[in-house]
Amino acid sequence: MLLLKTWNSNVSKNIRGCCYVGFLFVFFKGVYDIVNNLGSLVARFIFLPIEESFYVFFAKVLERGKSVKDQKKDDVAMAANVESLLKLVLLTGLTITVFGYAYSQLALDIYGGSMLSSGTGPDLLRCCSLYVLFLAVNGVMECFTFALMCKEEVARYNFVMLALSFTFLCISYFLTHWHGSVGFILANCFNMGIRIAHSIHYIYAYFQESAYRPLTGLLPSPFLVLIYIISGVITGFSEVFFCCDKGWMARLIHVSMGALCFGTTIVTMFCTERKLIHFVRRQFLPRYLKKGS
Repeated sequence: MLLLKTWNSNVSKNIRGCCYVGFLFVFFKGVYDIVNNLGSLVARFIFLPIEESFYVFFAKVLERGKSVKDQKKDDVAMAANVESLLKLVLLTGLTITVFGYAYSQLALDIYGGSMLSSGTGPDLLRCCSLYVLFLAVNGVMECFTFALMCKEEVARYNFVMLALSFTFLCISYFLTHWHGSVGFILANCFNMGIRIAHSIHYIYAYFQESAYRPLTGLLPSPFLVLIYIISGVITGFSEVFFCCDKGWMARLIHVSMGALCFGTTIVTMFCTERKLIHFVRRQFLPRYLKKGS
């Protein structure tokens, strides 16, 4: 199973690599590398540790290959915490996507000057911000499904993903010809969307015979969604009027607008997502305090 999974992973990476080298020009490849490295920092340092630790948690709590009826009720209740975990990564990803859109140009301008911020760089980083959202949700969903799947299910999943790799190749070809390196990232978003859809189907079917509905973690509060939309509109207009060739004072105004919207979003999150806040305090705060001591 491990060899099959590794082989499938290597084939997928090789297909993406061939697509990457064949479809992008050298200059765009350099810009893509820089932006992709910046965009992957969040996934590497925030989401990856969460996925690894909770994969171990789910694997210990639930037994592989058994239906929800055959699991202990207390274990199923603990595993249902995937609802709060999904909401945590979803809201984190949404925050990065919303504020990343309006501050990608400023970030690249500070990082690499006008060479990065005046070309396709900002659009690439904006798409990377969206891709982070897909990565975050998919990572948690797959760490849950892989912790439950038996060997036969994992093998079947790997063959499905292998077939989807060729679909990804075709979509990458058309999207890259349509919009260059931005299209390549959008193709990756499509690929993650397919994997998320598979995980949603698996999790829904697994919990169907129980009283828990963890997929509701993908539904944030409507009022919070409204705040995200308002913040996106305000920071978007702020970028148009104050960034990034109007001097440092205009940039400070742009950053201040973002800080105000970000603070409002966090306060709204604390007021509307009480269950999530309780989950974070229970699961993450003790670990942080333990590391600090």
